[in-house]
Amino acid sequence: MTQNPPQADVQFWKNATDHLIRYGGKFEPMVIERAKGSFVYDADGKAILDFTSGQMSSILGHGHPEIAAVVADYAANLDHLFSGMLSRPVVGLATRLAEITPAGLDRTMLLSTGAEANEAAIKMAKLFTGKFEIVSFAQSWHGMTGGAASATYSAGRKGYGPAAVGSFAIPAPNAFRPQFERNGAFDWRAELDYAFDLIDRQSSGNLAAFIAEPILSSGGVLDLPVGYLAALKEKCDARGMLLILDEAQTGIGRTGLMFAFERDGVVPDILTLSKTLGAGLPLAAVMTSVAIEETCHARGFLFYTTHVSDPLPAAVGLKVLEIVTRDGLVERARVAGQRLEAGLNTLKQHFDCVGDVRGRGLLLGMEIVNNRSDKQAAPELGAAITRECMALGLSMNIVQLPGMGGVFRIAPPMTVSDDEIDLGLELMETAIARVA
Repeated sequence: MTQNPPQADVQFWKNATDHLIRYGGKFEPMVIERAKGSFVYDADGKAILDFTSGQMSSILGHGHPEIAAVVADYAANLDHLFSGMLSRPVVGLATRLAEITPAGLDRTMLLSTGAEANEAAIKMAKLFTGKFEIVSFAQSWHGMTGGAASATYSAGRKGYGPAAVGSFAIPAPNAFRPQFERNGAFDWRAELDYAFDLIDRQSSGNLAAFIAEPILSSGGVLDLPVGYLAALKEKCDARGMLLILDEAQTGIGRTGLMFAFERDGVVPDILTLSKTLGAGLPLAAVMTSVAIEETCHARGFLFYTTHVSDPLPAAVGLKVLEIVTRDGLVERARVAGQRLEAGLNTLKQHFDCVGDVRGRGLLLGMEIVNNRSDKQAAPELGAAITRECMALGLSMNIVQLPGMGGVFRIAPPMTVSDDEIDLGLELMETAIARVA
């Protein structure tokens, strides 16, 4: 009897249909069997160049041998503990994070996911300030749990009832589609002033924190303009608010700096890290000052979870930081990002449907539009390019948001080679040429 090829495993897809809860979007019609370096491989052995680092996380590529060795060691010897116990990797990672961040980010709690870290950060801000209102960007994504979801505006708000009381949003600055202009230039300061004027009018006097990504990834790869973070911090300070920065995707070197906020010389009151810290494994961190931690502790801060301070992921995080520093991957992200950005701008010159290229380092966005003149969204075209890229062996992620074209989030691993960057650009060019 002739067997179906692995990719067409009828029972596999029946089981998937019958037993999986769908959580957004569609599953790719392929079975992934393994991953190595910058590639994943399907059940038919086809190599697919991963230009999204998994879920924007695998900054060291897939299957890094040193990470695999740490996992094997700790899985065998020290995997999980009662949350009231401490281990050397946990204290070591907290210490190392304090060493590589500016003063004022001295104490750390280690968790599992970005949503969990943002949840903890929001709770700390509320407890420290004694207030409850949280402001974020209208195209933000901070997670799918209660408080984090209430501060997420790019998707997922309809059909679930009311968000947390005191949830507010302001426009995300978008130089490609500016809402405020002066003498033909984007006037983000006027936009920010107007936004906070509206916040002040709506607030009950209980503004606790602003939570922001330095580059809004799911919001369309919107890089906050130079000077914006400093102005935002001033707005927060004037109102007794804390500034929480969510560097889930921008942290640990991806933008060409260890942390994206370093470009602006602004130190947040609370910093959250996740995706990149574990390089694809579930690890997150909340960092804050001694003063904030001491006050929250005195007031009974509670965030007791099953996997807080787990040793195995902490050991992975320590190894990630060691590799990133030892191998010069922060600088590599900057240089490789320049190569990738130059290639994307070449595509922009060749194809009128490429409306904008933006971002920093190895977190870049390419917005697909009807044409650059009208900047009209072209969701069908963006989806067609995505499908054609996958057919050619290139995994790309596109986000579709109201009022924008589809934006490809392009974030290959920091270990990506020049040849792999060039291959990805070549496949993109072929895909766009075939469908545009």
